[in-house]
Amino acid sequence: MSYYTTFIMAAVAEIGGCFAFWSWLRLDKSIWWLVPGIGLLILFAYSLTRIDISFAGRAFAAYGGLYIATSLVWLWIVERQTPDRWDIIGAAICIGGSGVILFGPRE
Repeated sequence: MSYYTTFIMAAVAEIGGCFAFWSWLRLDKSIWWLVPGIGLLILFAYSLTRIDISFAGRAFAAYGGLYIATSLVWLWIVERQTPDRWDIIGAAICIGGSGVILFGPRE
């Protein structure tokens, strides 16, 4: 699996898990929303360990850019709010930064 595929899987799991908690606490949904939420957060943590990078901090930093972009897709599809141009520009900058972290030359 590619870096980006794994990062996107981790991002969807993290966002979904956090959204389950958000739904329970902020949208007055049933406490049962926490069951898939916890499972998704476990999948998120597991997914990040599948990234073939020597240092966890670098994996987490590179993941951040794709997390931001995936969050905006979630905003659009699940929450039905269209990201504005500043959201798109910001996400593009973050994805570029992720690429630099992942693929920059190392000694």
